[in-house]
Amino acid sequence: MNADSLAERMIGTWRLVSRVDRAADGTTRTDPALGSDPLGMLTYTRDRFAAQFMKRDRSDTAARAATGSGQNNTSAVGGYDAYFGTYQVNDDGLVQHRLEAALTPSNVGLEVTRTLAVEGDQLTIVLKTATPEGEPITRTLTWSRIG
Repeated sequence: MNADSLAERMIGTWRLVSRVDRAADGTTRTDPALGSDPLGMLTYTRDRFAAQFMKRDRSDTAARAATGSGQNNTSAVGGYDAYFGTYQVNDDGLVQHRLEAALTPSNVGLEVTRTLAVEGDQLTIVLKTATPEGEPITRTLTWSRIG
């Protein structure tokens, strides 16, 4: 895959359509921090990005501290996660994101790797992470272009 063509195609504003976490055996897992169907918005410019996620039902006030976050991942606070920074597209479709700012202070400066693919007005992001209990999972986020 040509990194320049991916870098051009990913520029825009995206709305989260789905976020699915799968264990090694293919079964799904639900992220307790954001739920199985969070709201999300993602923006890429030529060299910067910003992301926001929110659990659809934030009425559960039991957990207000930072939750979630396996390796290669960020943490949510009270059912919300937001961060922004810079990114670099590699030749193999891997995108390295460096967080300059984040809702969770421990995420500032974090570098995370994602595999991105764009087909028409759909962006797919795949990453390896883990549940809060440490079980390895593959997370697939599907986005629809809105701008």
